[in-house]
Amino acid sequence: MAALLAQFVRRIVTYPEQYQASDAAVLGAVTLDLVAGTLAQRLDAAEILPNEVRQRTLRMKIRSFIDKHLGDPELTPGAIAAAHHVSLRSLHRLFEGEEFTVAELIRRQRLERCRRDLVTPLKAGQPIQAIAARWGFPDKAHFSRLFRATYGMSAQEYRERGR
Repeated sequence: MAALLAQFVRRIVTYPEQYQASDAAVLGAVTLDLVAGTLAQRLDAAEILPNEVRQRTLRMKIRSFIDKHLGDPELTPGAIAAAHHVSLRSLHRLFEGEEFTVAELIRRQRLERCRRDLVTPLKAGQPIQAIAARWGFPDKAHFSRLFRATYGMSAQEYRERGR
């Protein structure tokens, strides 16, 4: 919990240009939730936190877990639920009000990492399939279909336009 809080605050302080003044209330609420969760965890009193705070904190933990394990092709909602000691149904309920389901979140983050790597000069010589596999897409055809459906062009076309 403390590491998640530190990572969150560090990101805000390091990249303040990513945030608008209108984000202050949300960022403040998330920071307070993380501080409360960290203290409750240290005091072994997480059950006294309001349910909404526990849920927001768990969603943040799960998002951090996804980010750390994005390259693992075995990263699935089931694996995430097991790692966080919740049922698959509870995991899906936790993300019901969010913009994306857990599976969509994984897929979108993987595609975004691939997209970013395709135009990174240091990775220009790396085969597209190697980049896809690095981010959890071992199946070339599946990756190609998803990339084209998401970005409207093939990964090769995207790479060439990004140069």
